[in-house]
Amino acid sequence: MNYQVILPAAGQGKRMGAGKNKLLLKIGEMPVFIHTIKVFENDPDCTGIILAINSQDEQEMSVLLKEHNITKVDAMVEGGKERQHSVYNAAKTIAGDGVVLVHDAARPFVGQELIRPLVKTAEEKGSAVLAVPLKDTVKKADGNLVAETLERSGLWAVQTPQAFRISVLLEAHRRALEEKYLGTDDASLVERLGKEVVIVEGNYDNIKLTTPEDLYFAEAIIKKREKQK
Repeated sequence: MNYQVILPAAGQGKRMGAGKNKLLLKIGEMPVFIHTIKVFENDPDCTGIILAINSQDEQEMSVLLKEHNITKVDAMVEGGKERQHSVYNAAKTIAGDGVVLVHDAARPFVGQELIRPLVKTAEEKGSAVLAVPLKDTVKKADGNLVAETLERSGLWAVQTPQAFRISVLLEAHRRALEEKYLGTDDASLVERLGKEVVIVEGNYDNIKLTTPEDLYFAEAIIKKREKQK
């Protein structure tokens, strides 16, 4: 079941405090974004990768793609002010109406065992997201006072990739642009159209690297996977 993937990679990663794009930081021997791209480079079902980047990173990223023998990057498009704009810029370059994944370039640990059922579900239903059940009790607050404890059994932490028919993703982004709506993720834009978004259960290794502490978890995941080989 073939698909293409959009990787938004234009963020500044201010919470990482690295002084540069966090995707260029190394985990082990490779930059974060190369770890992520290799997941799709090595998946025979992936037919192409579109990177949405900041122009100031283009030269360094191009060199790294060549160094690591990445061949599936079809385009590097200019990212927008917000992640949502970057995804739309990339989505507009895709022809046809197959399945496209939108995946955080800062999530290097997604596996093909999750991608395949996600793509299949999106092909059948139009839209699908990876998510994991919440482990922690969640409380709604008013300032620093607890206002309500939410029922955890129906709550999920949504991850990426998120998968869509290309026509569905483009329609959702066009509507959001027309109405000047900024969503929290691509699925939220599709939800506004009144379309179903199906949850496919992910796993807890599929973390997003956001803060310096996340790099320690990343190293631990790599070591764990090396032991499992």
